[in-house]
Amino acid sequence: MAEGVAYEPRQEFLSFHNRTSRYACLVAHRRAGKTVACVADLIITILFKVKLEKPKAVYICPLYNQAKRVAWDYLKDMAKGLPDYKPNESELRVTFSTGKYGTATIQLGGSDRPDSYRGEYFDYVRMDEYAQIKPSLMGEVVRPAIADRKGKITILGTPKGHNAFYDTYMSAKDDPSWFCKMLKVSQTKLVDEEELEESRKIMTADEYAQEFECSFEAAIKGAIYAEDLKNAEITRVPHDPALQVSTYWDLGVSDSTSIIFTQDYGREIRIIDYYEATGEGLPHYAAVLEAKKYNYKSHNAPHDISVRELGTGKSRIETAQSLGIRFQVVPNIPIHDGIQAARLLFSRCVIDENKCRPLIEALQNYVWDYNEKLGEFKSRPLHNWASHACDAFRYLAVGHKDIPKRDTQRRRPVAGGWMK
Repeated sequence: MAEGVAYEPRQEFLSFHNRTSRYACLVAHRRAGKTVACVADLIITILFKVKLEKPKAVYICPLYNQAKRVAWDYLKDMAKGLPDYKPNESELRVTFSTGKYGTATIQLGGSDRPDSYRGEYFDYVRMDEYAQIKPSLMGEVVRPAIADRKGKITILGTPKGHNAFYDTYMSAKDDPSWFCKMLKVSQTKLVDEEELEESRKIMTADEYAQEFECSFEAAIKGAIYAEDLKNAEITRVPHDPALQVSTYWDLGVSDSTSIIFTQDYGREIRIIDYYEATGEGLPHYAAVLEAKKYNYKSHNAPHDISVRELGTGKSRIETAQSLGIRFQVVPNIPIHDGIQAARLLFSRCVIDENKCRPLIEALQNYVWDYNEKLGEFKSRPLHNWASHACDAFRYLAVGHKDIPKRDTQRRRPVAGGWMK
């Protein structure tokens, strides 16, 4: 297809390679060849289509190790015939010469290392298995990284329920400024019928519909809270100045810290706000609390907030207290008991659909870890971008204390949100 690039495209991907749009959304069934096609597209775009000095591209998977496993060999094999080709195994990066525009760089990475992209520029970003990537990565990191050089973005993957990937696909398919394509196995015929029949025997109907027919409606495999979330009300939930606000935290060190903001009304728990950030210290979160101007009742955090840090000899609960945040410690119970408590809490929750959108997406995508070799789920949840928000929700379930009952009758939604 392009001189020096070891790649022969499948017919199904020709329109993708020939597109002229800046943004692309590709939904494809398993074994369609989307990874091969998109690695090739990275190389071809950087080599022949970017007319800027030192062009740079990045291929992002949900996890760094996943990028190495699924794309690194493809990238090396396709690029090895290019001038001045140099692979860097330790950093998952290849460089080669574009001639007039100097040295080009293609980097593999994971969404689990978001800070590694801050301050970078990219002429092309490709985000694989987008349904499993933390949604905020696009707005906080990727979009700013392409802004000054007007870079391109391709998102792709196989569906996993209603999430940011679903929202993007639904928007892109009706937007002429996007290239958008869905490849179902029943249309492409890229997998032998005999193999598909074997797959039907060992997969549930939902699994087959999701993985091979690109169904966004199929239930997410191993989802922990997907069914329970249906018991909550998700609508507009305005802050009520007459009610105090409680916060429930999952405290990260090098990764995310999540904060859920709630107000109690009778037995109803209104989740009015949510905040999450990565790599920030407690002074940052103290400033966030102050800026929101809520009348706080309590702040609640897990038991490890009392552990003394080696560097300072002080615990984070002591540091927080010096900043004016007085934490109550949530009971330390086994994670499975906490998950059960969370399941029982959903029917009492009214969740703001706008301010708590990241929390809702995390609850939808919180899944049990899966052992691919044994073909069975592990006894613990998968640790990914959804974990921190879901841990904070679990601490809400474990640490919440009912206030005296005033009015247990459920209100009904009215224009603009929930009213007393």
